[in-house]
Amino acid sequence: MSDLKVDLSVPFPSAREAEVAYQVLRVDKEPSRSGVTKKLTLNDNILEVSYSGKEARKVRVALTSFFDNILLVTETIQRFGPPEPTYTHY
Repeated sequence: MSDLKVDLSVPFPSAREAEVAYQVLRVDKEPSRSGVTKKLTLNDNILEVSYSGKEARKVRVALTSFFDNILLVTETIQRFGPPEPTYTHY
C-alpha cells in the first residue's frame, strides 16, 4: 500500500505570527511507532504542513493532534496579542 499524504496550508495575519506557530509546533516530532511523518515549512505568513503514512487511522490521529495544537497556538496569540518582533543587538 502506498503512503497517504495530506498537505495543509495555514495562513496567519503576519509572518511573525506564522513564525511563532512554526517554532512552537516544530519541536513535537511524531512518535516513530506511529509510522507517520510530519514536515513543517514556513513560507512568509503561511505555515505549510505535510503528513504521510501508510495507515489512514494513524494519519487521522496525527492530523487531529495537529489541529488541536494549532488551535491552541492561535487562541494564545489572540488572547495575548500578536508577538512583538525580536531584535538582536550587537
